[in-house]
Amino acid sequence: MKIALIGYGKMGKAIEKIAHTAGHEVVGKFVSSHPPTAVALKVADVAIEFTRPELAPAHVALCREAGIPVVVGTTGWYEHFDVVKQPFHSEGALFTATNFSIGVNITFYLNRILAGIMNRYPEYAAGMTEIHHTQKLDAPSGTAITLAEGIIQEHLSFKKWELSDEEEQAFGGKLPIQALRIDNVPGTHTVTWNSPIDNISLTHTAHNREGFARGAVMAAEWIIGKQGVYTMQDMLNFESI
Repeated sequence: MKIALIGYGKMGKAIEKIAHTAGHEVVGKFVSSHPPTAVALKVADVAIEFTRPELAPAHVALCREAGIPVVVGTTGWYEHFDVVKQPFHSEGALFTATNFSIGVNITFYLNRILAGIMNRYPEYAAGMTEIHHTQKLDAPSGTAITLAEGIIQEHLSFKKWELSDEEEQAFGGKLPIQALRIDNVPGTHTVTWNSPIDNISLTHTAHNREGFARGAVMAAEWIIGKQGVYTMQDMLNFESI
């Protein structure tokens, strides 16, 4: 498989390492000083995009123009998602994820199951804390938003999420998310259900970038030959277990 890397920062370098280990070839590395073009992208079988929120929609459009599927790991651009994804329903392939880590996606699945169970136990209040390094541009993170949306989808009392300055829980309405940015820390997401007698916590901690890079390469392998719009849920298909 020939891969074009759009974005060659820490994640791009981690993806390159995993791709080479898996026997794939990186045929293009595009950064702001050497931006991608449709012509340059045509030599690849698939593109993996990890850049900035304001750049992602244009990069996705370039990949469709080049006729190659694109895997997008950039977050913070989803207000444009409905418009950007529309052409892919009839032409091309787009794979997006707020987090490509298999462990995180297992956590997403368990989070939805737990939220559904907690409908039966209204004495528990829910909240979330997420921790990232100071270079993380969006707050809350895309991963935290996906966790929050899973709770809102499955729990009848929560309608939306809100950013909170402190760790707190709520019984319904707005789900509080505390977003901390600290130097040199592993990415950590914790959902807490708190009652007067006990706590239930669901936590994922990333030790390094390898899990994200490995998942992105798996997504690139999986999307070859497909047409349409896909997510990690489509690829992993936990519901079939």
